[in-house]
Amino acid sequence: MATIEPYTLTGGQTRYRVRYRKPDGKQTDKRGFRRKRDAEQFANTVEVKKMSGEYVAPSLGRLTIAEMGAVWLARQVHMKESWAVRVDSIWRVHVEPYWGARAVASITRPEVRDWIAGLHRAPSTVSDIHGVLSAILEEAVDERRIPANPAAGVQLPRRVPVDHNYLTHGQVAALAAEAKYPEIVILLAYSGMRWGEMAALRPRDADLDRRRIRIARSASKVNSRSVIGAPKTWEMRTVAIPTEVAELLRPVFDAQRDPNGLLWARPDGEPLRPPTTTHWFGGAVRRCIAASTPRDRGGEPTGPATFPRVTAHQLRHTAASLMIQSGAHVKTVQRQLGHKTATMTLDTYGHLFPDDLDDVADRMGEGLRAAASARCGQNVGTEVDQPGEAA
Repeated sequence: MATIEPYTLTGGQTRYRVRYRKPDGKQTDKRGFRRKRDAEQFANTVEVKKMSGEYVAPSLGRLTIAEMGAVWLARQVHMKESWAVRVDSIWRVHVEPYWGARAVASITRPEVRDWIAGLHRAPSTVSDIHGVLSAILEEAVDERRIPANPAAGVQLPRRVPVDHNYLTHGQVAALAAEAKYPEIVILLAYSGMRWGEMAALRPRDADLDRRRIRIARSASKVNSRSVIGAPKTWEMRTVAIPTEVAELLRPVFDAQRDPNGLLWARPDGEPLRPPTTTHWFGGAVRRCIAASTPRDRGGEPTGPATFPRVTAHQLRHTAASLMIQSGAHVKTVQRQLGHKTATMTLDTYGHLFPDDLDDVADRMGEGLRAAASARCGQNVGTEVDQPGEAA
């Protein structure tokens, strides 16, 4: 049990000290209470927290965010290299300069809210920045340095939905005809693969006779290097491709004699990197846009282009659109794209699924009319004069 002892300052004032044992059995104290009642209240609170398992030693909370962050970063060995580079950049640019000197126990929720409000970045970037601070503070909670995470549950900026561009079958064919690698355009648009998943493909990853491709790896760009690692969700999956796509890919697979060699590679042997503004993919898109722009005899545009400006990643969205148009179930689209849940698929592509609201409204209207008709019949029956009653 805690004990309370008075002591006297050099100026003659009386103060109170609370001596108690921590859960590990070591003795400690807290001094400076002006009133004995305050010391008793603290002692009682400490004993309750020790019994409930909520006790946090005040001295442990003095560790700074800079010290805690260094420990947390060293433990993130499970991260992909590309994400680890991103997290390290967030830590150095945003978190450590602002919070580094602060003790973890001194940070309050209102301060975190104000910090978030001052981050004038895209919502996704703000979410990533907040996530690093929150993860460090969560580590402090796990180590019982603070009782709760002040960054947890802080409201973040809403992500604005992106209006994707989707290509039709004809537009995909037109883009492929203009591309340096037409088979890549067709593969992305009819499989839903990410660029990095395509760039890491090997002959051993496909069974073209069964029209299946196994997504086991993904290539990503880390600073100036290309790195091949696990897929985005850390889960391997198998995607289906049409027979026509399998036959288009067959010469590419046959040309690579090494089953572990890349199907497509840069001159230096590295995986193809995501398209930039000067990339062959962007050039193919620009030519398609120019070809679809109506012009007068003098060559001046007379209206907008009918071919949308798309990125390589939007071929993935095109694949989802074409699958849904062909009648694919949401779970099928989810598995093909590698989404963790069908909810994620519906949140992204729900507007593309057939809208049956009109059918629902029509059926509900039929029910309403049937009920009204039945009610009308009952009213007619009750208004007939009963025998013996005056007319």
